[in-house]
Amino acid sequence: MQEMSIFWLRVAVALYSIGLVYAILTVLRKHSEMFQAALGSFMVGVVLHMVSLVERWVHVGHLPVDNFFESASLLAFLIAVAFLVIYWRYQFASLGVFLFPLVFLMTLLGAMEVPVSGWTNTRVRDAWLLVHVLMVMLAYAALAVMALASVFYLIQERQLKSKRSGGLFGRLPPLGTLDTLITKAMGFGFVLLTLATVAGSTWAFVEFGTSWIGDARIVISLLTWALLLVMVFLRTSAGWRGRKAALMALTVIGCSAITWAAHAGLQPSLIK
Repeated sequence: MQEMSIFWLRVAVALYSIGLVYAILTVLRKHSEMFQAALGSFMVGVVLHMVSLVERWVHVGHLPVDNFFESASLLAFLIAVAFLVIYWRYQFASLGVFLFPLVFLMTLLGAMEVPVSGWTNTRVRDAWLLVHVLMVMLAYAALAVMALASVFYLIQERQLKSKRSGGLFGRLPPLGTLDTLITKAMGFGFVLLTLATVAGSTWAFVEFGTSWIGDARIVISLLTWALLLVMVFLRTSAGWRGRKAALMALTVIGCSAITWAAHAGLQPSLIK
């Protein structure tokens, strides 16, 4: 019974991944034509997710919230149902940019309760890890550009308000150009960090089973990704621009720096 529950949950993850692709294309292109396909796949995923939860409930004899994996799966299901209700009532399609990736990642983590066999080829193992690391580094590079553009935005805005120009920052690009740069760098950073998170979680699952879930570095990484996801939603759906967006971009890069420091091996006391 438990094996079937995990099977249906992993099928739901595959269906939710269509929503993740939709969110990525929307962030990169500012619009996507595949929302209906993503929504249809998402609804089927919700049904299979429910089947998984019911089977697990029958198996354990109570609501399946005994560990991190069961709790993540149940919470992802409730968020998915809430989105469908909100969409049915208000046609709030842009909320999918935020919730599709969130539900996908939470369900993916929930589906990792039962370990799989280890790597059969060490070259594939090493190549997978290398791809993960490269995507993380490229994501951080994009976020660094975002942060630099945000600093210049705040400086340029202050100069315009004070009606002063010239000096060291006298040749900064217009605010509109800097805002566009922030948006594009944020988009690429989000896409790369999302793919890196999925790749890294999958690699760790195959390599270590479930022991890595409680690692503080993993928690910090997921929180950084979640904060970036919030920023993406606020810019693409809620229309955040200007000073507020620039300040949030600096917050995101600050969390990214903490994440990098944690993975670089700093003592836990230094990253609390």
